[in-house]
Amino acid sequence: MKALDTNVLVRFLTNDDQVQAQKVLSLFRTAQKNGERFYVCKLVQIELIWVLDSVYKYRREEILSAFERMLALPVLLLESPEILEEFMVSSESSRVGLSDLLIGLTSKAGRCESTLTFDRKAAKEARLFKLVG
Repeated sequence: MKALDTNVLVRFLTNDDQVQAQKVLSLFRTAQKNGERFYVCKLVQIELIWVLDSVYKYRREEILSAFERMLALPVLLLESPEILEEFMVSSESSRVGLSDLLIGLTSKAGRCESTLTFDRKAAKEARLFKLVG
């Protein structure tokens, strides 16, 4: 199995470089035909949220839609799909930034009682975060 870097998923989701986007589509089609999958680690997932938000100015709903698309693709094996499912559900009621939400849920799944932060907005999600100090 091979893993994907963030920029490959960005090309696929944004189609901002048509030549590279076509290469990704071809890669995915070939993998599907051959029964292969590509691994998407948690770091890439968090970086993808950050890139879509800060660089491409995607709205929260657009980022969540992108994750829904990726979860539905049989050629992608996203790390911790159970955390991503909770992430998708939690994102509906939480106003915490999506990267922070995924970090908090990942820490919770790692049996941490909370994630310590200086981010006051993230700390509003009390089940996941606690302010330092």
